[in-house]
Amino acid sequence: MMLRQGPGEARLARAPHVKGTAMPDKGSDKGSSKALTTLAGAAAAFVARKAIVFAWTKATGKEPPGKAEDPEVAIGEALAFTVLVGVAVAIARVLAIRLVNKQSAHHTAAAE
Repeated sequence: MMLRQGPGEARLARAPHVKGTAMPDKGSDKGSSKALTTLAGAAAAFVARKAIVFAWTKATGKEPPGKAEDPEVAIGEALAFTVLVGVAVAIARVLAIRLVNKQSAHHTAAAE
C-alpha cells in the first residue's frame, strides 16, 4: 500500500503491482483451531496447578504459599513453589497445545 496525498487529505491507495487484499485468507478453520488450542492450554494449566498444589500438600504436609510475596512465607519455600508451578504449567500447556494441533492436522488430512 502507498500513501497518496491530495490537497488537504491523506488516503491509502493500492500499489499497482499488488493484487488482492492486504489481509491474509482467514478461514473459519483457523479461528476454531486457535480457540481450541487456547482452551486446551488454559485447561492444562488449570489441571497442572491443581496437581502441583495437591502434590505439595502431600509432600510437605502443609498448604502451599498463598502469596509468594508474603513476608511470613520463607523465601526458599516461596521460590520453590513458584518455580515448580511455573515449570509444570508451561510443560502442560506445550503438551496440550501440541496434542490439539496434532489431532487437528490428523482430522484435516482425513477430511481431504
